[in-house]
Amino acid sequence: MASQVATFFDQWETDQQKVKEMAPNIARGFGGMFQAIMKEGALSVREKELIALAVGLAVRCVPCINLHVKKCLDAGATREQILEAAGVTVMMQGGPSFTHVPEVIHALDYLENLA
Repeated sequence: MASQVATFFDQWETDQQKVKEMAPNIARGFGGMFQAIMKEGALSVREKELIALAVGLAVRCVPCINLHVKKCLDAGATREQILEAAGVTVMMQGGPSFTHVPEVIHALDYLENLA
């Protein structure tokens, strides 16, 4: 499973470059919104990333899970905090989120082994 996470991250930069070339308005629009919202404010970047991970898990978006696990770690979140955020998601949404918690664990295992 870690190989799926590795493959995702290997392909991510290439895919994003294609989006920037082929759909620059989408890339600029989303990028600008992301930068404006995901900075320190009343909530810390770590808190915002934990929320983003929880939403990604709730909607079962594997790319979102991979990216926001990485961003959570980069923002200083611990494995325990990330898994606790996943637990809140499962509590709120139940089985569909529960079945995707392994995606969070796979991303953590892969990304923590890079450090």
